[in-house]
Amino acid sequence: MIKASYKKYVLNFKNPSGTSRGILKTKETWFIILQKENSYGYGETGLFRGLSIDDVYNYEEKLQWVCKNINLGLENLLAELIEFPSIQFGLEQAFTSLLSKDAFNLFPSKFTLGNDIIPINGLIWMGDKDFMKSQIKNKIEAGFSCIKMKIGAIDFDEELTLLKAIRKEYSSNEIELRVDANGAFHTTNALDKLEKLAKFDIHSIEQPIKQGQVEEMAYLCEKTPLPIVLDEELIGVFSLQKKTALLQLIKPQYIILKPSLVGGFKGSSEWIKFAEQNNIGWWITSALESNIGLNAIAQFTYTLQSNLPQGLGTGSLFTNNIESPLEVKNGALLYNTKLNWNFKF
Repeated sequence: MIKASYKKYVLNFKNPSGTSRGILKTKETWFIILQKENSYGYGETGLFRGLSIDDVYNYEEKLQWVCKNINLGLENLLAELIEFPSIQFGLEQAFTSLLSKDAFNLFPSKFTLGNDIIPINGLIWMGDKDFMKSQIKNKIEAGFSCIKMKIGAIDFDEELTLLKAIRKEYSSNEIELRVDANGAFHTTNALDKLEKLAKFDIHSIEQPIKQGQVEEMAYLCEKTPLPIVLDEELIGVFSLQKKTALLQLIKPQYIILKPSLVGGFKGSSEWIKFAEQNNIGWWITSALESNIGLNAIAQFTYTLQSNLPQGLGTGSLFTNNIESPLEVKNGALLYNTKLNWNFKF
């Protein structure tokens, strides 16, 4: 018999982090803890307020139900939790962890042995021009060759000026630039903004307009002068039929997968399968999980052997993150086997 419990944990940002949805100061999360005899398994249910489809009033009630019914087994629980993708992901982690020799080594590989790295993008948070400029400088000095800049909160012309300044100093061969609009553009001017952005050799833009405007997004993806990435558009699309239909209708150039938002390893793998069948590129991004969830995402991502920089650099954002062997050096995520986990719950 497996015993299950859960624990809420509030992560505190080192610096308030700006997005198009406002300023983030804290991020609540939950840990699922499984025990079978002397073995333990850990998972994180990374709910993202205001973004997750399972941001609902009875979220903790659902966690309580999961703990009471844990012996239904993983597959049965996943089927019952189709509308709770973050809990699905937490359970996948916890069961995989429970069955592993090392509870934190879910997918043993060269990465977890410390013999290989995962290239990642450096994330530039929204803020005033000087703040964003200083972040860009710091990321380049820290060895990042791929930078992702969140746009849509300050004046668009100022954002173009920042991009122009980067390109004046670094070519697209030296620094890959990604931008993330988080749905900030209006359908009436989105294409015009994309054309202005394209002048700066932008690798791609995430979610230029708000999710749910499927025909408008399909039009943009057909006419765009730079690759478009679907992100929020994937949230809440559960069935296999709807996933394939969405990609075939919109025909994006890329999709981004946040396991906490799209149903964990299983949900992400389904999206990847359909994307590859339709010649659509993809990469994986964390969604402000603690190092417990980030570790699971990173290990899973490494097994997929993507050749693109991933979005896995969020572990250093918090003052009270779980101590772990995960480190960011020279624009890559690595697993430092000389460091230990400090997870006490």
